[in-house]
Amino acid sequence: MVSLKEAKDALGQEVHQLQEKLELLENLTQLEVLNDSFNLEALELTHTSDGTQAVIQGVSWESYETLLAKLEENSHYRVSYLDEILEIVSPSRKHETTKSRIRSLVELLLITKRIKHTPMGSTTARNRLKKAGAEPDECYSFGGEEKDIPDLAIEIIITSGSIKKLETYRRLGVKEVWFWKKNHLQLFYLREENPIEFSQTYGYEEIKTSKLIPQIDIGLLTECMLIPDQLDAIDQFQQGIS
Repeated sequence: MVSLKEAKDALGQEVHQLQEKLELLENLTQLEVLNDSFNLEALELTHTSDGTQAVIQGVSWESYETLLAKLEENSHYRVSYLDEILEIVSPSRKHETTKSRIRSLVELLLITKRIKHTPMGSTTARNRLKKAGAEPDECYSFGGEEKDIPDLAIEIIITSGSIKKLETYRRLGVKEVWFWKKNHLQLFYLREENPIEFSQTYGYEEIKTSKLIPQIDIGLLTECMLIPDQLDAIDQFQQGIS
Protein backbone atom coordinates (compact mmCIF):
# COMPACT_ATOMS: atom_id res chain seq x y z
CA MET A 1 0.00 0.00 0.00
CA VAL A 2 1.35 3.44 -0.99
CA SER A 3 1.72 5.92 1.85
CA LEU A 4 0.45 9.49 1.65
CA LYS A 5 4.04 10.79 1.59
CA GLU A 6 4.98 8.46 -1.28
CA ALA A 7 1.90 9.55 -3.23
CA LYS A 8 2.77 13.23 -2.67
CA ASP A 9 6.37 12.66 -3.74
CA ALA A 10 5.28 10.86 -6.90
CA LEU A 11 2.81 13.62 -7.76
CA GLY A 12 5.45 16.27 -7.09
CA GLN A 13 7.85 14.50 -9.46
CA GLU A 14 5.21 14.35 -12.20
CA VAL A 15 4.49 18.07 -11.79
CA HIS A 16 8.22 18.87 -11.95
CA GLN A 17 8.62 16.84 -15.14
CA LEU A 18 5.65 18.60 -16.70
CA GLN A 19 7.10 21.98 -15.75
CA GLU A 20 10.42 21.03 -17.39
CA LYS A 21 8.63 20.01 -20.59
CA LEU A 22 6.59 23.21 -20.66
CA GLU A 23 9.73 25.27 -20.08
CA LEU A 24 11.42 23.62 -23.07
CA LEU A 25 8.39 24.28 -25.28
CA GLU A 26 8.18 27.91 -24.13
CA ASN A 27 11.88 28.50 -24.74
CA LEU A 28 11.78 26.98 -28.22
CA THR A 29 8.67 29.01 -29.04
CA GLN A 30 10.29 32.25 -27.85
CA LEU A 31 13.32 31.50 -30.00
CA GLU A 32 10.87 30.98 -32.92
CA VAL A 33 12.32 27.50 -33.35
CA LEU A 34 8.88 25.87 -33.39
CA ASN A 35 6.57 27.18 -36.09
CA ASP A 36 3.91 26.07 -38.56
CA SER A 37 6.47 24.23 -40.70
CA PHE A 38 6.68 21.53 -37.99
CA ASN A 39 4.01 18.90 -37.44
CA LEU A 40 3.55 19.54 -33.73
CA GLU A 41 1.01 16.70 -33.52
CA ALA A 42 4.04 14.43 -33.97
CA LEU A 43 5.92 16.11 -31.12
CA GLU A 44 7.10 13.77 -28.36
CA LEU A 45 8.50 15.12 -25.10
CA THR A 46 10.60 13.07 -22.69
CA HIS A 47 12.03 14.16 -19.35
CA THR A 48 14.66 12.38 -17.25
CA SER A 49 16.96 13.44 -14.44
CA ASP A 50 19.55 14.23 -17.11
CA GLY A 51 17.48 16.62 -19.23
CA THR A 52 14.48 17.18 -21.48
CA GLN A 53 14.18 15.92 -25.03
CA ALA A 54 11.83 16.91 -27.86
CA VAL A 55 11.43 14.66 -30.93
CA ILE A 56 9.53 15.80 -34.04
CA GLN A 57 8.76 13.58 -37.04
CA GLY A 58 8.49 14.69 -40.67
CA VAL A 59 10.91 17.63 -40.56
CA SER A 60 12.39 18.74 -43.91
CA TRP A 61 16.10 19.43 -44.34
CA GLU A 62 15.28 23.09 -45.00
CA SER A 63 13.42 23.35 -41.68
CA TYR A 64 16.33 21.65 -39.91
CA GLU A 65 18.83 24.15 -41.33
CA THR A 66 16.53 27.06 -40.46
CA LEU A 67 16.34 25.79 -36.88
CA LEU A 68 20.16 25.52 -36.67
CA ALA A 69 20.48 29.12 -37.85
CA LYS A 70 18.06 30.29 -35.16
CA LEU A 71 19.93 28.37 -32.48
CA GLU A 72 23.36 29.49 -33.68
CA GLU A 73 23.78 31.90 -30.76
CA ASN A 74 22.28 29.49 -28.23
CA SER A 75 24.74 26.71 -27.44
CA HIS A 76 22.56 25.19 -24.71
CA TYR A 77 20.55 22.92 -27.01
CA ARG A 78 21.82 19.80 -28.80
CA VAL A 79 20.19 19.08 -32.15
CA SER A 80 20.28 15.83 -34.16
CA TYR A 81 18.65 14.97 -37.48
CA LEU A 82 18.18 11.70 -39.36
CA ASP A 83 15.70 10.88 -42.12
CA GLU A 84 13.28 13.71 -41.25
CA ILE A 85 13.37 12.98 -37.51
CA LEU A 86 14.51 15.98 -35.47
CA GLU A 87 15.70 15.67 -31.89
CA ILE A 88 16.29 18.67 -29.61
CA VAL A 89 17.83 18.08 -26.20
CA SER A 90 17.99 20.55 -23.32
CA PRO A 91 20.73 19.05 -21.13
CA SER A 92 20.57 19.19 -17.34
CA ARG A 93 23.33 20.48 -15.07
CA LYS A 94 24.34 16.87 -14.36
CA HIS A 95 24.76 16.24 -18.09
CA GLU A 96 26.90 19.34 -18.52
CA THR A 97 29.04 18.47 -15.50
CA THR A 98 29.68 14.99 -16.93
CA LYS A 99 30.52 16.46 -20.33
CA SER A 100 32.93 18.93 -18.73
CA ARG A 101 34.65 16.13 -16.77
CA ILE A 102 35.28 13.88 -19.75
CA ARG A 103 36.56 16.84 -21.79
CA SER A 104 39.01 17.81 -19.02
CA LEU A 105 40.40 14.29 -18.70
CA VAL A 106 40.66 13.54 -22.42
CA GLU A 107 42.36 16.85 -23.18
CA LEU A 108 44.74 16.39 -20.25
CA LEU A 109 45.92 13.12 -21.81
CA LEU A 110 46.15 14.58 -25.32
CA ILE A 111 48.30 17.45 -24.10
CA THR A 112 50.44 15.31 -21.78
CA LYS A 113 51.12 12.76 -24.53
CA ARG A 114 51.71 15.53 -27.11
CA ILE A 115 49.04 14.17 -29.47
CA LYS A 116 48.21 16.63 -32.25
CA HIS A 117 44.49 17.36 -32.08
CA THR A 118 41.86 20.03 -32.60
CA PRO A 119 39.04 20.31 -30.03
CA MET A 120 35.82 20.91 -31.98
CA GLY A 121 33.42 21.16 -29.02
CA SER A 122 29.81 20.66 -30.07
CA THR A 123 30.39 21.60 -33.70
CA THR A 124 27.46 20.72 -35.95
CA ALA A 125 28.33 18.08 -38.54
CA ARG A 126 25.80 17.55 -41.32
CA ASN A 127 25.35 16.04 -44.77
CA ARG A 128 22.28 17.00 -46.77
CA LEU A 129 22.55 14.16 -49.30
CA LYS A 130 22.67 11.59 -46.51
CA LYS A 131 19.93 13.34 -44.49
CA ALA A 132 22.01 13.35 -41.31
CA GLY A 133 23.20 15.92 -38.82
CA ALA A 134 24.56 15.79 -35.28
CA GLU A 135 26.04 17.91 -32.51
CA PRO A 136 28.20 15.71 -30.25
CA ASP A 137 28.76 16.77 -26.67
CA GLU A 138 32.48 16.84 -27.46
CA CYS A 139 34.41 16.00 -30.60
CA TYR A 140 37.99 16.05 -31.86
CA SER A 141 39.96 15.83 -35.07
CA PHE A 142 43.52 14.53 -35.17
CA GLY A 143 46.50 15.60 -37.21
CA GLY A 144 47.35 19.09 -38.35
CA GLU A 145 44.74 19.76 -41.05
CA GLU A 146 41.32 21.37 -40.55
CA LYS A 147 38.34 19.04 -40.92
CA ASP A 148 34.61 19.63 -41.26
CA ILE A 149 33.79 16.22 -39.80
CA PRO A 150 35.44 15.14 -36.51
CA ASP A 151 37.39 11.91 -36.17
CA LEU A 152 36.06 11.27 -32.65
CA ALA A 153 32.61 12.11 -31.27
CA ILE A 154 31.70 11.78 -27.59
CA GLU A 155 28.09 11.66 -26.41
CA ILE A 156 26.60 11.75 -22.93
CA ILE A 157 23.47 9.65 -23.41
CA ILE A 158 20.28 10.94 -21.77
CA THR A 159 17.69 8.61 -23.27
CA SER A 160 17.68 6.22 -26.19
CA GLY A 161 15.64 8.73 -28.18
CA SER A 162 14.35 8.28 -31.72
CA ILE A 163 17.61 9.14 -33.47
CA LYS A 164 19.90 6.22 -34.27
CA LYS A 165 23.13 7.86 -33.15
CA LEU A 166 25.56 5.37 -34.69
CA GLU A 167 23.71 5.43 -38.02
CA THR A 168 23.88 9.22 -37.99
CA TYR A 169 27.62 9.19 -37.34
CA ARG A 170 28.18 6.47 -39.97
CA ARG A 171 26.55 8.63 -42.61
CA LEU A 172 28.68 11.56 -41.54
CA GLY A 173 31.85 9.46 -41.68
CA VAL A 174 32.91 9.83 -38.03
CA LYS A 175 35.59 7.21 -37.40
CA GLU A 176 35.12 6.65 -33.67
CA VAL A 177 32.24 7.26 -31.27
CA TRP A 178 32.21 7.12 -27.48
CA PHE A 179 29.01 6.87 -25.45
CA TRP A 180 28.95 7.60 -21.71
CA LYS A 181 25.82 5.92 -20.37
CA LYS A 182 24.93 4.65 -16.91
CA ASN A 183 28.45 5.30 -15.60
CA HIS A 184 30.00 3.24 -18.37
CA LEU A 185 31.95 4.04 -21.54
CA GLN A 186 31.18 2.27 -24.81
CA LEU A 187 33.56 2.72 -27.73
CA PHE A 188 32.74 2.09 -31.39
CA TYR A 189 35.03 2.18 -34.44
CA LEU A 190 33.73 2.48 -38.01
CA ARG A 191 34.44 -0.61 -40.10
CA GLU A 192 33.45 0.44 -43.60
CA GLU A 193 35.13 -2.63 -45.11
CA ASN A 194 32.78 -5.04 -43.22
CA PRO A 195 29.36 -3.31 -43.02
CA ILE A 196 27.38 -6.58 -42.99
CA GLU A 197 29.36 -8.10 -40.12
CA PHE A 198 28.59 -5.05 -37.96
CA SER A 199 25.08 -4.32 -39.24
CA GLN A 200 23.59 -4.48 -35.73
CA THR A 201 25.74 -1.51 -34.77
CA TYR A 202 25.38 0.31 -38.12
CA GLY A 203 28.83 -0.57 -39.41
CA TYR A 204 30.65 0.14 -36.15
CA GLU A 205 32.62 -2.44 -34.17
CA GLU A 206 32.45 -2.17 -30.39
CA ILE A 207 36.02 -1.94 -29.11
CA LYS A 208 37.71 -1.99 -25.72
CA THR A 209 40.63 0.30 -26.59
CA SER A 210 40.48 3.48 -28.65
CA LYS A 211 41.94 3.16 -32.14
CA LEU A 212 42.44 6.91 -32.38
CA ILE A 213 43.91 7.40 -28.88
CA PRO A 214 45.47 4.02 -27.99
CA GLN A 215 47.40 5.74 -25.18
CA ILE A 216 44.24 6.26 -23.12
CA ASP A 217 43.36 3.71 -20.44
CA ILE A 218 39.57 3.43 -20.63
CA GLY A 219 39.39 1.74 -17.22
CA LEU A 220 41.29 4.61 -15.61
CA LEU A 221 39.18 7.16 -17.47
CA THR A 222 35.97 5.50 -16.28
CA GLU A 223 37.26 5.33 -12.71
CA CYS A 224 38.13 9.04 -12.72
CA MET A 225 34.78 9.95 -14.26
CA LEU A 226 33.10 8.54 -11.14
CA ILE A 227 35.20 10.45 -8.58
CA PRO A 228 32.93 13.13 -7.07
CA ASP A 229 35.54 15.88 -6.73
CA GLN A 230 36.89 17.39 -9.97
CA LEU A 231 40.42 18.09 -8.64
CA ASP A 232 40.73 14.63 -7.10
CA ALA A 233 39.68 13.09 -10.42
CA ILE A 234 42.23 15.13 -12.38
CA ASP A 235 45.02 14.36 -9.88
CA GLN A 236 44.34 10.62 -10.02
CA PHE A 237 44.11 10.62 -13.81
CA GLN A 238 47.32 12.60 -14.12
CA GLN A 239 49.15 10.16 -11.86
CA GLY A 240 47.82 7.27 -13.92
CA ILE A 241 49.06 8.67 -17.24
CA SER A 242 52.46 9.88 -16.00
